[in-house]
Amino acid sequence: MEKKIVFCKGGGCTAKLGAGVLDRVLSRLPKGPKDPGLLIGYDSKDDAAVYQLTEDTAIVQTLDFFPPMVKDPYIFGKIAATNALSDVYAMGGTVKTALNIVCFPESMDLNILGEIMRGGAEKVLEAGGILAGGHSIADADVKYGLSVTGVVHPGRIYPNNGGRAGDLLILTKPLGVGIICTADRVEEASQEAMDTAVRWMTTLNKYAAECCQNYPIHACTDVTGFGFLGHLHEMLDGKLSCHVHAGQIPVIPEALDYAEEFLLTAAGQRNRNHVSPFLEFQGVPFAMEEVLFDPQTAGGLLIALSPEEAPKLLADLRDVGLPARIVGELTQREEIEITVTMDGNETENLEVLEHD
Repeated sequence: MEKKIVFCKGGGCTAKLGAGVLDRVLSRLPKGPKDPGLLIGYDSKDDAAVYQLTEDTAIVQTLDFFPPMVKDPYIFGKIAATNALSDVYAMGGTVKTALNIVCFPESMDLNILGEIMRGGAEKVLEAGGILAGGHSIADADVKYGLSVTGVVHPGRIYPNNGGRAGDLLILTKPLGVGIICTADRVEEASQEAMDTAVRWMTTLNKYAAECCQNYPIHACTDVTGFGFLGHLHEMLDGKLSCHVHAGQIPVIPEALDYAEEFLLTAAGQRNRNHVSPFLEFQGVPFAMEEVLFDPQTAGGLLIALSPEEAPKLLADLRDVGLPARIVGELTQREEIEITVTMDGNETENLEVLEHD
């Protein structure tokens, strides 16, 4: 008897390899002669590659795909596309073209594939890009994503490691979608929690990036598979430290409840193992720790800029409907790279988020 194919086994950015594994592999790859046109490559731990073509034009190239994390194929397509497009925005770029990447079982209903690709196509159009083709292979499991090309001025690239001591950090979307999707797979998530998670996983970072264009951004990354703390660790690049105010971090409320019930991801635990040597928690409840390690799919932007400019950008982000918060500040290098403190309690934080 042929084994039934299950559409949603668990995916999104929880399916990514851990940061420690990637570090070991990438460090051994032959790099070849340096090309002065390659402004940002894989050895920088940045969000996308950037190659300069002319004095005022560089292309941004990125690729992302993964298995489904939701049961609805159309919603999955929208989430996967939103996630893949995000890296262009994290670099300060504008989306131009996208190519589909599809792995699909030949024995599965092709209408499912059509719904996935319809969801992805809609998000590419919303981004202002052109869906220009793609590539597909027969596979045992469903996977979908995009290869995306954007453009950016070489002098306006947002590196992920350009932060300066004194900068404030802004996070543009709430955390917790990985934990909520995990709870949903075992039918423990409420419909309200899933609806909120889907809302943010299908919100393009285009709108946050457009706000950023009016400010001198020092560093930016999108929070995805390595979780908030994993991506923050990469931003610090061994040169800076950071004080994080956990009580100011936007969170989807139910994620904390599900974390208390140990509805966690293996990827979140890999993130904890990778980042723990560099951080210290002070008064932070277990559930909030887990949210900070939780791998995000199509997560928000984490932005570093001066304390003079941060409140103005924050106001602009909130004006376009984002629950953005100032969540910490960068400092000169300290003995402990990341210090996470909890002032107040989760309830105060969540009440503000729920009314945003």
